[in-house]
Amino acid sequence: QVQLVESGGGLVQPGGSLRLSCAASGDTFKSYAMGWFRRAPGKEREFVAAISWSGENTYYADSAKGRFTISRDNPENEGYLQMNSLKVEDTAVYYCAARGSWSVRTVVNPKGYDYWGQGTQVTVSS
Repeated sequence: QVQLVESGGGLVQPGGSLRLSCAASGDTFKSYAMGWFRRAPGKEREFVAAISWSGENTYYADSAKGRFTISRDNPENEGYLQMNSLKVEDTAVYYCAARGSWSVRTVVNPKGYDYWGQGTQVTVSS
């Protein structure tokens, strides 16, 4: 069992930055790959980025490439999503999630994740 708690969301102007954190507790966090997803009002949950258990491998949605960076600190049991050059369309509730395996073909599917946080709201608006 892994418990995940996101933080770091808030209101930011277009072009601004935010750093989301995902604090893990319970089972050994370093054994799990981690992903970030988001859900905008009226839309399906959408993959944003994922990172392997070691941090060696990462994968991004096209919408996140070049603007977002996923990382993790296993000794601290934390994961991060650095978001730069934010756009209005990035407004959503952001969730971190953990899964026991890594595959670039399947990390984009939310159904493959075993544990989820409660989400943190990110609002990009002028």
